[in-house]
Amino acid sequence: MKLGMLTACLPQWDLAKIAVWAQQEGYQALEVAVWPGTGGRDFEASHLPVAQFGPRQAEETRALLARHGLELSALAYYENNLHPDPARRTEIRTHLRHAIDAAQALGVPYVGTFIGRDWTKSVADNLTEAERILPELVEYAGERDVRIIVENCVMEGWHPDGYPGNLAYSPELWEWMFELGFYLNWDPSHLTWIGIDPVATIAPYADRIVHAQAKDVELDPAARQRYGFFGKSAKGGDPWDMGWWRYRVPGLGQVDWRRVVDRLYEHGFTGTLSVEHEDPVWSGDEDRVTQGLRIAHRNLRPLIVS
Repeated sequence: MKLGMLTACLPQWDLAKIAVWAQQEGYQALEVAVWPGTGGRDFEASHLPVAQFGPRQAEETRALLARHGLELSALAYYENNLHPDPARRTEIRTHLRHAIDAAQALGVPYVGTFIGRDWTKSVADNLTEAERILPELVEYAGERDVRIIVENCVMEGWHPDGYPGNLAYSPELWEWMFELGFYLNWDPSHLTWIGIDPVATIAPYADRIVHAQAKDVELDPAARQRYGFFGKSAKGGDPWDMGWWRYRVPGLGQVDWRRVVDRLYEHGFTGTLSVEHEDPVWSGDEDRVTQGLRIAHRNLRPLIVS
């Protein structure tokens, strides 16, 4: 097992700067964000130009990581592959293929994304649609010796009423997507707030957990008494504000990381545990973000066998 970090929390840094910092701070691997733009929001970070990725870019990227003793654990493009707008869905699928091509060129085994959801349709209709259109992407990746990994994030902010916007949030849905050929980028934070014991999900699905994200979550039971499980009805323009929980860096929330890492080891996990920093306390500027990453490293590194 290696301790890595998802680069999306540093959208204004280039990959070279991130690699220098990650090496200095003791990280071992990078899960590299490859969104097409360079927007200010972390989930729009673009640290590799996968749409224009050729042999020169691949050679330079490999050399950069080698200089700093880092592995490239996965490419990250977490978007809605069932988007209701046909034009937007085509854009997403095209860029995902670019990410898969870049992964092949770099010898990276995984590309991360979401199943997503068409929020204008029922869950049943979405599952039927996914079964129709998504196997082609799995096949495209497989032909290039790449696996598509799906994070189990609920993505409630994608739905106008705050319902799940990514149909991969529960073990029931994992079993469905495994049948389509996907693998799991396992994240315990999402399981925790929806009431599923994350540790209990490791053993049954160990053969499909090939990459993991380290993100914590802080629950506020008193606020849940006011808002209920589904969170605030009036979100004040922020679709992600549930009101009774928030993401934290590992060690500052409810996830029991000793049990998580121990159980991953017990069931043979040899992939990367990648810190996904979305902690609002340690956000706002690059100094706070990097300090949050240091806190995560300090809490997780002692658990990783050298």
